[in-house]
Amino acid sequence: MRITRRIAMLAILSGSFCLAQDKDFSKVEIKVTKVAGTVYMLQGAGGNIGASVGDDGIVVVDDQYAPLADKIQAALKGITDRPVRFVINTHYHEDHTGGNEFFQKQAPIIAHDNVRKRLAEGGAAGNGGSVHFEHKPAAAGVLPIITFDHDVTVHLNGEDIRALHFPAGHTDGDSVIYFPKSNVVHMGDDFVTYGFPFIDVDGGGSIDGMIDGVEKAVAQLPADVKVIPGHGPVSNLDDVRAYVKMLKDTRAVVADGLEKKMTLAQMKEKKILDPWKKYSGDFISEDAFLETLYNSLTGQMNGKFIKHN
Repeated sequence: MRITRRIAMLAILSGSFCLAQDKDFSKVEIKVTKVAGTVYMLQGAGGNIGASVGDDGIVVVDDQYAPLADKIQAALKGITDRPVRFVINTHYHEDHTGGNEFFQKQAPIIAHDNVRKRLAEGGAAGNGGSVHFEHKPAAAGVLPIITFDHDVTVHLNGEDIRALHFPAGHTDGDSVIYFPKSNVVHMGDDFVTYGFPFIDVDGGGSIDGMIDGVEKAVAQLPADVKVIPGHGPVSNLDDVRAYVKMLKDTRAVVADGLEKKMTLAQMKEKKILDPWKKYSGDFISEDAFLETLYNSLTGQMNGKFIKHN
C-alpha cells in the first residue's frame, strides 16, 4: 500500500494508533548499535529500543510495533542467545508498546501505573488540536503485569537499572530508564531529535511537566552520559540542554501571548514560533506545536485541560 510521506512520519514518529496498520512493516529492518557497557540501541519503526545484554539475560526498554516483534527478537538473538528477562515501557504509545503481547510470553512487562491504565481503557491521544488519535483498549497480554507509582529498580547484568517516573511530561505515565554502570539513559519521548516534540495533552502530558522532568534528569546524570532519545540517534547532554532551551523559549513566547489576551488564531497569524521554525516537521509542525503549548498552558491555568480548535 502506497502511503504519503506525512502518514509514514506519523506512523514512525508518533503513537499513531490508527495509522500503524497502514505501514508496510515487511520493509523495515532493525539496526543494532552498541551504545556503551551492556547497553545496545535497536532502531526500526517507532520508538528506539534499549537493551541491557549480559550473562543474566536481556532487559528490553520499549518494543515498537507488534508486526516487528519477530524482527526485534531476531536482532536480539544476533547479540546474545540469552533470554529476555524483563521489558520496561517508557510510556503507553503503540510505537513503544506494540510488541508487549509477543514479549510478555517470555518475560514480564514493567511500567508506570498510568501506562497500564491507559492501555486498558483506550481513549484519545493528541495535542488538543490538529494532532489527534483514538486507540482501542488493549488486549490483556499487552498490559504490564508489574507496575509502580514512582520508581523501580531491576538488578541484572551487574546493573542497577532504574526506571524513574516523570509525571505529566510526554504523557502522564513516562519513565526515564538509567543504566548507571554503563552510563546510559533512555529518555523515552520526553527527549526526541526530530524537532518539536509530540506532547500528548489528551494523555496527561504537559509542556511544564516535560521541561521539569528533563531538567531534573539532566541535573542527576553524569556529564558524559550517553542518551538514547525516544526517536533519533544516540545523543549527549548538550543535545538535551539545547532541546530544553527550545522548550522553555517557545513556552515563554506563548505564555507572553496569553498574558496579552491573544487568541490561538492571533498567535498563528503572527507566527510567534517562527524563530524556531527549524524544529517544524512533518509530524509536529510549527502550528501544531503552537496548539500544544496553548492548550497545555491554558489547561493548566484553568486547573484542567480545555480543547481549543
